[in-house]
Amino acid sequence: PARGVARMAALAERLAALRAAIAKACAHSGRPADAVTLIAVSKLQPASAVREALRCGQRDFGENYAQELRDKRQELASEPDAARWHFIGPLQRNKVPLVVGRVELIHSVDSPALAAAIGARAAKQAAPGAGGVQDCLIQVNLAGEEQKAGCPPGELPALLDFIAATAGLRCRGLMCIPPATEQPEDARPYFRRLRELRDEQARIPRPHVELHELSMGMSHDFAVAIAEGATLIRVGTALFGARPAP
Repeated sequence: PARGVARMAALAERLAALRAAIAKACAHSGRPADAVTLIAVSKLQPASAVREALRCGQRDFGENYAQELRDKRQELASEPDAARWHFIGPLQRNKVPLVVGRVELIHSVDSPALAAAIGARAAKQAAPGAGGVQDCLIQVNLAGEEQKAGCPPGELPALLDFIAATAGLRCRGLMCIPPATEQPEDARPYFRRLRELRDEQARIPRPHVELHELSMGMSHDFAVAIAEGATLIRVGTALFGARPAP
């Protein structure tokens, strides 16, 4: 028990430090502290770590793997304060049923085929006449990295047009994972470009498209992302410590 208490105290301390750093970055940018939502990236962390974070007041959690998301949701279903789940990893179409309707936001839509599968599943899951809608973001591959998922910037308008015509889906913004950099400042051009793309496309009225969110910034570069307009930051290591081996 003593070890558990110490672990939870350490987690609460890291969470408080993170929130202070987010508030400071927001203040530097002239933005209110509540303009940014912290998503605790809990992939490969045990459900017990999520439970402890919930009890420290953290609400939003990001998962990368559909089965892991399903299992954690089940294990934590009895918690008095429900977690708000985000799916932030690449999503295979055959895993769509494990995710749709179970998360606040899918951050990683990057093709018409995936958008269609999500929309169809959301519409199918809805109660009759309820009109089920799954909120999503489009992941944009700004650097053209072959190993990373994401829609090429040039294909973004067409994908937004497709979503506008797809029942069961609502696009609320954009997401990116910039190339790995030593210095946080090196990620700034990618964060800025994502904001510019969001602003350009937000000027075009489309049904089911409300481009308010920018999901960008992780443990080492979130302050730069906030300066460039991030509304959702995805932080794992700085909160939970090093990930356990898969």
